[in-house]
Amino acid sequence: MIEPVHPDELRVSDHERADVQEKLRRAVAAGQLDLHEFDTRVQSAWAARTRGELARVTRDLPEPPPEPPSPPPLAGRFSDDDAGTAMKVLTIVWASVTAVNFLVWGLVSLSSDGGVYPWWIWLSVPGAALLVLYVVGIGRPRR
Repeated sequence: MIEPVHPDELRVSDHERADVQEKLRRAVAAGQLDLHEFDTRVQSAWAARTRGELARVTRDLPEPPPEPPSPPPLAGRFSDDDAGTAMKVLTIVWASVTAVNFLVWGLVSLSSDGGVYPWWIWLSVPGAALLVLYVVGIGRPRR
């Protein structure tokens, strides 16, 4: 009659060894192990042949805290409504700054004898950039 194999004597796979290595990595991140001890234990984990040998590598370690969830990708954080709102705000800011500059230029021109350089015309550059973004479709509501 064949005797059943004790669970500690069962052979381990590379996947189980990798799981133990990940647990050791989290223990280092949590401050439970130093790097030298981590290195020694990872070598022992990859040299382990049975579950009993593998269990001895992490026997004295409490379960490390779970890793915090990763933030959602940047593309998923903003909606089309957010882009439209940003374009409206940028356009209002640009129009306000342009209007103030044009008004100041007009007052300076009226109060001086000669012609005054129209510096407000340089504000057409950001205005053109906003126009291009709008034409391309950024910040425009989808139909």
